[in-house]
Amino acid sequence: MAYELYYWHGIQGRGEFVRLALEEAGADYIDITRQSGRGRRGTGAMFEIMESQSEAYIPFAPPFLKDGDLIIPHVANILFYLGPKLGLAPEDEGLRHVVNGLQLTVTDFVAEVHDTHHPIDTSLYYEDQKPEAKARSAAFIRERIPKFLSYFERVLRQNPKGSGHMVGDTLTYVDLSLFQVIEGLTYAFPKAMASRKADYPGLLALHDAVAKRPNIARYLASPRRLAFNEEGIFRHYPELDSAG
Repeated sequence: MAYELYYWHGIQGRGEFVRLALEEAGADYIDITRQSGRGRRGTGAMFEIMESQSEAYIPFAPPFLKDGDLIIPHVANILFYLGPKLGLAPEDEGLRHVVNGLQLTVTDFVAEVHDTHHPIDTSLYYEDQKPEAKARSAAFIRERIPKFLSYFERVLRQNPKGSGHMVGDTLTYVDLSLFQVIEGLTYAFPKAMASRKADYPGLLALHDAVAKRPNIARYLASPRRLAFNEEGIFRHYPELDSAG
């Protein structure tokens, strides 16, 4: 039975971290709101689950994954569930929790990325909070990008199995997620990222290695890979970008 992924139609967003794992593994999955001809009907199916008055263990928000009757919400939780099934998690149980901890840190980072363009209220448009977004983005570029990426760079460098992967000596889902983080930051803050390339050689090498993996390369070249846009988490507003 195919996995069912539920996420907003038309954006990469948080759902992309799950898609990358499914695509790398060649898993059979249905991106419910993106099925040909479904569009809004697929989004309706997503809301039917979230707003159900009878479904047990309903998710708060997308993305969530259905595996048969089981509903798994939240990116890090979904990947913790899928990792062993897809061959994208260490065999050692302890190291699986290490990978999960790194993924949770990615989750924290992604939340801060979102808040650069919505620093006051998620229900307001970006245009309603431009001055605050500019101040928040300046602090994010100056302080938060280096804090998070330096941490991930250090974890990669200090991996006892070598710096080819974040944990162990084989690909895990957190490697895929950090590829997406670098992709997204480069789209949203090209000046900031260009000025700091020399600071994160390991992460950039990991990004390039992931991009060359056969299944990922095919996915990135396919229409299944949505383009970044100003409806998602990683948004490019030139006025928010600087070399830091």
